[in-house]
Amino acid sequence: MTLVRFRPAVWLTAVLLLQACGTQGAPADLSTPFPGEDGSPAPTSTAPGEASPSRFLSSVRNAGYQLGLSDQIRVVQLTDGRYQQGERDDIDFLAVFVTDYLAQGDLNGDGIDEAVALITENYGGTGSFVFLVVYRNNNGTPQFLTSTFLDDRPLIGGLSIEGGEVIVEATIHDFDDPMCCPTLVTTRHYGLFESNLVLREYATLAPTGDARTITIESPAEGAQASGIVNVRGRISIAPFENTLVYRLVDMGGLELSAGPVSVQAADLGAPGTFNQAIDLGRILTNTTIRIEVQDISAADGSLIAMDSILLQVK
Repeated sequence: MTLVRFRPAVWLTAVLLLQACGTQGAPADLSTPFPGEDGSPAPTSTAPGEASPSRFLSSVRNAGYQLGLSDQIRVVQLTDGRYQQGERDDIDFLAVFVTDYLAQGDLNGDGIDEAVALITENYGGTGSFVFLVVYRNNNGTPQFLTSTFLDDRPLIGGLSIEGGEVIVEATIHDFDDPMCCPTLVTTRHYGLFESNLVLREYATLAPTGDARTITIESPAEGAQASGIVNVRGRISIAPFENTLVYRLVDMGGLELSAGPVSVQAADLGAPGTFNQAIDLGRILTNTTIRIEVQDISAADGSLIAMDSILLQVK
């Protein structure tokens, strides 16, 4: 499986963004319904010298989009990456825009590229709710498939598809951050399973500047197991009370079991290792499950770091 790797250029970008937040008092303005109308360039995921996006990827700006915050299923039609209903002071105001963070690649192994985009919903207030959205390729036409919420007014560092996974680099709000200025630097890896986006890996940046990562080393991705399976790996920064959490989840997202994982570390906050025996005895044979190992914040219960593998129960 693809491992989380923290690239120096990405972290430098994140630090510069955070410094801008601290000096100006606010992150990049995602509350404006349509970025770039003031003449400033919108951010882009295409590096200098790269080829322009494909026609399929570009056509996402004129696709249908299913709202992520609506109480019922509602699809709006984008035109040039925009949709607006009413005026900003109206009670039913809605503005949707497609940011310039787009990427394409094969997410399900069928040889046909999907498109992913970061799309923002604004309902008239200061909140700008950013979603990671996947479109399937329907004979060259993008068709909405699924989405997942990222944060309100995050600072985006990058969006890409690598090794069949979507990678999102974003600075989001920690539990005590003011809404103007998120500070929690994160990297997320998503996989596409049964038309759903599933978080496969998650890492954050500690206040010291060190990356908080978990790496499952054994079993291997897609391995077969039955009875008792030993899940072995390492963590870059030992967790609170040297305890992680494991979850066994089926492909529909249903939690099958969960429990603690003990970490061995030389000192408080030092790198550590784990080797946890997990009972698979109650899971039906010929079932594909996901094993997650998580570091959970003792302060607010939020996710700090996570890695996962797929396992075939035989």
